[in-house]
Amino acid sequence: MTDRSLFFHRDFRLLLFGQTTSQLGTQVSGVAIPLLAVLTLHATPFELGLVTASSTLAFALIGLPAGAWLDRWRRRRVLVASDAARALLLATIPLAAVLGVLSLAQLIVVALLAGFARVFFDVGYQSYIPTVIGRDRVLAGNSAMETIRASGQVVGPGIGGALVSLVGAAAVVLVQSATFAVSAASLLAIRTREPSAPAQQDRPRLRAQIAEGLAFVLRNPILRGTAIASAAGNFSFAMSSAVSFIFMSRTLELSATAIGLIIAAGSVTVMAGAALTPRLARLLGSARIIWLSLAVTAPISFIGLFAQPGWWVVLIVVGIAAGELGQIVYAIANVSLRQRLCPDRMLGRVNATMRFLIMGLFPLGALVGGALGELVGLRGTLGVAGAVLILCPLPLFLALRGRRDVEELPEWHGDAAINA
Repeated sequence: MTDRSLFFHRDFRLLLFGQTTSQLGTQVSGVAIPLLAVLTLHATPFELGLVTASSTLAFALIGLPAGAWLDRWRRRRVLVASDAARALLLATIPLAAVLGVLSLAQLIVVALLAGFARVFFDVGYQSYIPTVIGRDRVLAGNSAMETIRASGQVVGPGIGGALVSLVGAAAVVLVQSATFAVSAASLLAIRTREPSAPAQQDRPRLRAQIAEGLAFVLRNPILRGTAIASAAGNFSFAMSSAVSFIFMSRTLELSATAIGLIIAAGSVTVMAGAALTPRLARLLGSARIIWLSLAVTAPISFIGLFAQPGWWVVLIVVGIAAGELGQIVYAIANVSLRQRLCPDRMLGRVNATMRFLIMGLFPLGALVGGALGELVGLRGTLGVAGAVLILCPLPLFLALRGRRDVEELPEWHGDAAINA
């Protein structure tokens, strides 16, 4: 199957359509919810940090058992249930706004519960793609998926910012609720049959499965290095997320529409990076690109710290563009490596363990960012976050030094993972 023929694969198109739609909704409300907290509910940096932390706390609480459960269940059913749950939860926000009872406490609770659904979706989705398109096409499939989905990241924030100005932030959240429902319907239409789940009597105990997945990751130097780098990157992103919208709104004196357009302009590189990842992997090496993508772009992303009101706002656009470019190339190459080399029976647990290790620091980073925003100011917090991001490529380089391509690495089979 060629890269182009993926688009003639019916089930891949359905998967692509559902995720493109939900990604658009996520990007629209990704602007709306922080602005709802900042402009309508007048949140402080620490309060906005609480909202951000709540959305990812579930990864620390159920990240490990989620992978073991997903290796026992049919993954498509879990994905559909996750989308449906998030659609219903988000719909409560505009309803509460209409009734005049919306509060920061509700935003925190909705973010927390939607985060639990996200854990199952994110882990299950990464494990489900090889079932639909085959393990040998995961790099091309992930690149195509991210290229199309990135279009939502480009237009979504601009639409979200404009809609916030026109109809209010709470009403815009309803857009994301609807897109999750569309994603669920697209998944239901997929016909590809999944392998049968293990019979109940053949399943090891849950604790043993979790331990096996955790040991598999921790004993593998490549997985261990990418987990450390990704966790540090997410910690940095969480810190900056706690203050970035306040920084743009109050320090740079930008309107909701302008904030959305700036994020959209900075995110144009996501679409370019997703489309170019296979070519960059061939040119620079599919293993080498994993650490090189961050090493080149992280220092440039630091420049947004120096943005000022007026034309100097362009610096934050450059910073966002560099950071998004590095992250999308890194994400596609890294996940594809995992999908390519990890045995299918372990893929759910390995993905869950990685998400647990990667996202576990996100809530702490959001709280630290909120606290630092109160103590050292918004620019100081963004500076600390940028310094952490610059250090992220180091463990990746140490794990993959001397390796150009994924094909040079052996497949990971149990104890063999120790020497991978």
